[in-house]
Amino acid sequence: MSASTDTDTGTADTGTAVFGPPAPVLSYSPVTLSVPGRPVDLQVRVSVPATGTGLPVVLLSHGHGGSHNLSSLNGYAPLANLWAAAGFAVVQPTHLSSRTLARRLADAPGAPFFWRSRAEDMSHVLDRLDEIEKTVPQLAGRLDHDRIAVAGHSLGGHTASLLLGARTTDPDTGAETDLRDPRIRAGVLLAAPGRGGDALTGWMAEKVPFFHGTDFSTMTAPTLVVAGDKDDSAHFTDIGPGWHADPYHLAPAPKTLFTLFGAEHLLGGISGYDADETTDENPERVAALGHLTAAYLRTQLQSAPYAWHKACEALTTGTAPAGRVECK
Repeated sequence: MSASTDTDTGTADTGTAVFGPPAPVLSYSPVTLSVPGRPVDLQVRVSVPATGTGLPVVLLSHGHGGSHNLSSLNGYAPLANLWAAAGFAVVQPTHLSSRTLARRLADAPGAPFFWRSRAEDMSHVLDRLDEIEKTVPQLAGRLDHDRIAVAGHSLGGHTASLLLGARTTDPDTGAETDLRDPRIRAGVLLAAPGRGGDALTGWMAEKVPFFHGTDFSTMTAPTLVVAGDKDDSAHFTDIGPGWHADPYHLAPAPKTLFTLFGAEHLLGGISGYDADETTDENPERVAALGHLTAAYLRTQLQSAPYAWHKACEALTTGTAPAGRVECK
């Protein structure tokens, strides 16, 4: 167990002047869970504030990504640290799709994306929260098992959407697949894939058949959808950045859309500090995103609407807003 502090470097509008000083964070990994039928053990990282009890749980699903260790429990520190400092227990699995496992699992059923297994990983984590709580030093008795959210970036956003109630068609069987976990109360989708079908026109479309049958009309859980206004995923679609807002537009209320100005697919660098794969590196943008998403999670899991209103006022108004918010 090592102690660290939230390391965002926000400006006066997005940092400590508005949201207060960072709190110490404790991070522990790996917690290893043996799951019957899974080709390798499920390993997770747990990041929590150094003090406090009744901590809501946020499951964070990594993307596919180009870097090895960022697509694992070792990625997304800019968000995990900030959320933990804000009072959440952040649990990050290494999915079977991780680049760290690619060679070992290249011929395994479901490779390379393991879309179904990714969602099942999160349910396994929830099944064994007691075990995780007992394994991590200084964590026993500190989690609130009834206040749970899920977040995911890119492919992880697809994973999170399935857990929140979206459905897809299994390309192998043609059957509609429902992986919703009713223990999850709310979610955050970060640069998540949009609709499938005719919208998928890029060269990657045939490689992700599980995207084609995505149905957001059944995603009823409260969800914050984050989309960068420069995130043009032409390898999937010719729709442009608006594709990543589909989960907001095509799902029923209550939903919130945060359009992050100037952001490309890494949303300023959420997958790792100084990550080479980030094409739009901007620590202030990451800080703004982290604070707004933390405020949303507090509102949904801790009944703290003032946190959301305060964050929106700070980050979406003034002469240089970080983005805009829409709600339905």
